[in-house]
Amino acid sequence: MKKPIPALKTDTEAEAFVENADLSEFDLTAFRPVQFEFAPKSKSLTMRLPDALLDAVKSAAARRGIPYQRFIRLALEREIAAPSSNRSAL
Repeated sequence: MKKPIPALKTDTEAEAFVENADLSEFDLTAFRPVQFEFAPKSKSLTMRLPDALLDAVKSAAARRGIPYQRFIRLALEREIAAPSSNRSAL
């Protein structure tokens, strides 16, 4: 059985742990990838959505552990980045 990750309260503790620990000995199954956003947001957008759609978006965002507005932004970015042949007709 693998060891649980210890509670690390500061970045310094986390850095020291990662630098010195053999991570193969620890249970990392609860970890998930994180995507950082570095570009500043320069424009805001207001849109109206049906309640059911907004509730579904918020639920999907919560399952991924991110704020719903970031979830919407990521969905837009994925759609724009997809090859045009994979896009659905609007």
